Amino acid sequence: MLELKGIYKTFNAGTVNEKRAIDGLDLTLENGDFVTVIGGNGAGKSTTLNLIAGVYPVDTGTIRLNGFNLTGLPEHKRARFLGRVFQDPMMGTAATMGIEENLALAYRRGKKRGLRHGITNEERTLYHDKLATLGLGLEDRMTSKVGLLSGGQRQALTLLMATLQKPDLLLLDEHTAALDPKTADKVLRLTEEIVARDHLTTLMVTHNMKNAIEYGNRLIMMDAGRVVVDIRGEEKKNLSVRDLLEKFNIENDRMLLSE
Repeated sequence: MLELKGIYKTFNAGTVNEKRAIDGLDLTLENGDFVTVIGGNGAGKSTTLNLIAGVYPVDTGTIRLNGFNLTGLPEHKRARFLGRVFQDPMMGTAATMGIEENLALAYRRGKKRGLRHGITNEERTLYHDKLATLGLGLEDRMTSKVGLLSGGQRQALTLLMATLQKPDLLLLDEHTAALDPKTADKVLRLTEEIVARDHLTTLMVTHNMKNAIEYGNRLIMMDAGRVVVDIRGEEKKNLSVRDLLEKFNIENDRMLLSE
């Protein structure tokens, strides 16, 4: 499904601020993998997602999705293959537009645009039904401006928008980090339901070790721009936070990973 091979990325090369963010990264995801990604600040987690999305070009290496070489493709052309949810609830939506208007934009991702009527009755019914699955009452507020929603409501909507047209790959960059614990748990449960229902191949970056262990079928840890731990299957199911801390000797790491 996804193959990163020999990826290198250095920022501010040749200056005193030079920083090698990704250092020979190799990573392969199979179809339907739900991979959680942990690591310290500066380990390369978010940079990896941004390289996949085309926010930054790679220095060397190749990125393939479903056998197609994305490496030289600009960000806007990759968007048709990808769904993204960011850490900041203010990103990923248009605050001054209504809920149904945001969903209409997401529904047309990768499609040709024309001058026909903006939202058909059939589409409005689809949006209503999809919103109802969130259990937040947003289906009764479809004309409300998105800027009026709470952070949790907005992240749930962004998640729905990212998966409304089934993406080849879903990228979640600490998408619950800015939410309170109760709301974060709600959004994570919704994430799990949508990923399982639509069999989505997913990369989820998190700072929470408990969440990294609980969700997904595979866990990877990054350090200094490389994958240093890759756990899956039964080993992951039987893993605890304490096991992970002890096994990989990261008690003193400044990862701010919560139990």
